[in-house]
Amino acid sequence: MAALTHIPVLLNECLAGLQIKPEGTYIDGTFGRGGHSRAILSQLGPQGRLIGLDRDLTAVAVGQELAAADARFAIVHTPFSRIHDVAADLGLLGKVDGILLDIGVSSPQLDDGARGFSFDKDGPLDMRMDQSAEKSAATVVATYDEKQLAYIFKVYGEERFASKVARAIVKRRENAPFTSTKDLAQVIAAAIPGKPGPKHKATRCFQALRIEVNAELDELKSALEGSLSVLAPGGRLCVISFHSLEDRIVKNFMRDQSSGPKIPSHIPLTAAQLDELRAQSATLDIVSAAQKASDEELAHNVRARSATLRVAQRLNYQPEVVSQSQEG
Repeated sequence: MAALTHIPVLLNECLAGLQIKPEGTYIDGTFGRGGHSRAILSQLGPQGRLIGLDRDLTAVAVGQELAAADARFAIVHTPFSRIHDVAADLGLLGKVDGILLDIGVSSPQLDDGARGFSFDKDGPLDMRMDQSAEKSAATVVATYDEKQLAYIFKVYGEERFASKVARAIVKRRENAPFTSTKDLAQVIAAAIPGKPGPKHKATRCFQALRIEVNAELDELKSALEGSLSVLAPGGRLCVISFHSLEDRIVKNFMRDQSSGPKIPSHIPLTAAQLDELRAQSATLDIVSAAQKASDEELAHNVRARSATLRVAQRLNYQPEVVSQSQEG
């Protein structure tokens, strides 16, 4: 299958972060076009295993071709928020040596105007990462009220003029429905005061719509939580994010899971007891500070400029694994 060009970001840093064992088992939670997956497979031996997850049907089709060519690889059509359930179905809870999550929209999705992720190429108001999903950007723009639109633009897009944009969209749709990405981008740009800058005025609002359509932040939170029961002791969790909302979630998750419980100051415990309690309850160890793309990588792939990689390692302490389907 012909695939749009995709250059995997922070590839060397991800491979180093995963510390790949030739006979290990790994999950690429965001297969995309398989750039990271192929690199992982190149370091696996005959007994190694890699599971790819993706909710994009086009990506899954590419993954199926790879699976047909390499018996060590399998692809599953699912959002990475179900990583716990997938691992449970495969008998891999607590047995996976590394998980890679490359968050957000992929280059092939952005570059395909028919997917409606970008206003650079005119296309339908779609933005669905899973083409089988019901909610699209057109649904949001046509049915959300002014307050709901303002909320997502402000919270997910961090757009200063969220209310003005929401008002302009509602006013315009009273006369004619939105039919394309450029149509919507023009209305958004006109509602935001000031002269055009290097970044299109509609960029933040398009990000917000995409996050809302695909429930991206909730998906990320579920995937991070699910990874804890999937990783083997010593297993690595590598997460690439592309904007502050994602990175903040990843950073806080890793920090909280590495620090153990917050003990109220009035609890009569000694310093040694506190250290022991935290050691027993912490689940992750932060491996390194946030990593950014090198100048060399940026020279070949400008889209890597906003990428941030964080890496953590599963501690040896392993709580009892309980299937989510059995939890109340």
